[in-house]
Amino acid sequence: MQVLVTGGAGYIGSHTVQKLLDAGYGVVVYDNITTGFREAIPTGAELVMGDVRDKLMLSRVMKDKKISAVVHFAAKLIVPESVEKPLDYYENNTAGVLTLAQACIENGVKKVVFSSTAAVYGDASVSGLITEQSPTGPLNPYGQSKLMSENVLRDCEAPHGLKSVCLRYFNVAGASVSGNNGQRTKNATHLIKVASEAACGKRESVGIFGTDYSTPDGTGVRDYIHVEDLADLHVLALKYLSDGGSSQIFNCGYGRGFSVRDVIDTVRKVSGVNFKVIEQPRRAGDAAQLVADSSKIRKAFAWTPKYDNLELICRTAYEWEKR
Repeated sequence: MQVLVTGGAGYIGSHTVQKLLDAGYGVVVYDNITTGFREAIPTGAELVMGDVRDKLMLSRVMKDKKISAVVHFAAKLIVPESVEKPLDYYENNTAGVLTLAQACIENGVKKVVFSSTAAVYGDASVSGLITEQSPTGPLNPYGQSKLMSENVLRDCEAPHGLKSVCLRYFNVAGASVSGNNGQRTKNATHLIKVASEAACGKRESVGIFGTDYSTPDGTGVRDYIHVEDLADLHVLALKYLSDGGSSQIFNCGYGRGFSVRDVIDTVRKVSGVNFKVIEQPRRAGDAAQLVADSSKIRKAFAWTPKYDNLELICRTAYEWEKR
């Protein structure tokens, strides 16, 4: 099967490309390399330069490369930026999915694995684990753009036969355990990446944005999933659709939450560096707590995580950052 991976030069995309290649799929990476990196694309995958909003180009690639399925990552994903530039997020993320769906329909591509986010939930289930049935209520345009994209894919199934698996990521972190791939993004905002940079002396400090949340230590709580476990889930989702599975939404997390202070303490432990921390006001668009109930995906895919360990996640991120 030939699989088109949009945004395959990015952090999660490139890890997933490697897993797809390992599983025997043919992979075409479709990326404009504005935030991705050529060097992140594994050997064995073909790169086609293009923008996900260019329907003619997308359609031509699907036809020429005999694409049977799409794994769609290409999107903007920085929450604070989405608050400042909402139209950029709707134009890139939501309109990009609309264009992708049109190209799939025109070329008979019936399977899409979509990169979604726990940001669709907002603060809807702050007191407990979030299930796929929890109310959605995005607190920022990033989450809203992803929820709208899910709706586009859902509405394309009945009239066009386009089946999709939407994977709602919780907080993705870490680097490949082999050490050959990790998060290359400049000016990253993800906590474990930021803390690892501080431990390596690339940043002067780490900010804690909000210390007055209704959480055990007052800082935000998140469910951190290792990037390799998440990449495995994309391969399993593709197999699920290929085996005739119905369109579904799945949470991707471990079901355990760690606070900002927990993460900082863990990065300090694995690095041996007591980097500077500065407490700052809350950021617009941040939820107090986001922790997944992942029982649905564990059952549907017979999935058992391999890297459910915060210290391991932080250590792989730190070791990558040192390299």
